[in-house]
Amino acid sequence: MKSGGGDDHDLAAGGPARHVPVLPGEVIAALDVREGGLYLDATFGAGGYTRAILATPGVRVLALDRDPGAIAAGAALVAASGGRLMLETARFSALADVAARLGLDQFDGVVFDIGVSSMQIDEAGRGFSFRQDGPLDMRMAQSGISAADLVNEASEEHLADIIYHYGEERMARRVARAIVMDRQTARFESTLQLAQMIGRVVPHKPTEIHPATRTFQALRIAVNDELMELAAGLAGAEKLLAPGGRLVVVTFHSLEDRIVKQFLAARSGGGRAKSRLLPGEIAPPEPTFARASRQPVVAGEAELARNPRSRSAKLRSAARTEAPALGLDESLARLARLPPRVERRR
Repeated sequence: MKSGGGDDHDLAAGGPARHVPVLPGEVIAALDVREGGLYLDATFGAGGYTRAILATPGVRVLALDRDPGAIAAGAALVAASGGRLMLETARFSALADVAARLGLDQFDGVVFDIGVSSMQIDEAGRGFSFRQDGPLDMRMAQSGISAADLVNEASEEHLADIIYHYGEERMARRVARAIVMDRQTARFESTLQLAQMIGRVVPHKPTEIHPATRTFQALRIAVNDELMELAAGLAGAEKLLAPGGRLVVVTFHSLEDRIVKQFLAARSGGGRAKSRLLPGEIAPPEPTFARASRQPVVAGEAELARNPRSRSAKLRSAARTEAPALGLDESLARLARLPPRVERRR
């Protein structure tokens, strides 16, 4: 289970992270979990949502996580499930392929909990946090290009784009310029090394979040291609859900929530004018989802007191219609990519 990142970016350097499920009751209610149903937990983490789903008799769950450590830690839950839990190492973008390989389709619900897991933050060797010094890694799957590779090899312009767009850091150019200058003397290898350098070049007040927090978020998103994975995962869920099946997504910061919100708006026919088509005009596709009312759902006072990290969580959900799935189209993919530099103002 993930505890996610917040709009206040507290996870990169915050206090000890606890494996507390976010909005658990609201998630299960939105999924409308029923006896004998088939569900997909796309972000297994420590298994919080999966355990809650399995509490309903007769349900089966396919759970995914790109982190091999999370999969290994879930072995006991698989053994205790009596064959009702299938646990696979996979990214969001591969969920439809994994389901097809296992001969599964027509899911009654798919749930995503987007963000870095508290387990990953707690482990200094993973390099997600500068609360403790560790290697500058940040790879959820523990393979591929690391944050150190990106910081030490990317151009100043590319680093500035990543930090500005994915970290929403106003001082992105200054940070990128300082990285490129300093790496000529010595490679960036550790989390504290990078955080301390950013602390020197970005003005900040003692009461504000650490000035490196937004840059760390940006690097993590870039290293793991998180926004494109989310977009592809949403399209995969659209393909797998049975008519009436529920899609439930919990996000923790604005970049993720924007993708989910716009995906559900577009797929539910939001903003579409109800008028006759002009001669020769192509009819728009039928809505593939019907959005639930009162969105987003946020944590109440009791949960905020129990789990402060839930304050930035937003839950959005929708029910699948009978219309054919539309897949990962360009309008959805565009939301996940770095926009062209000429379109952005500094």
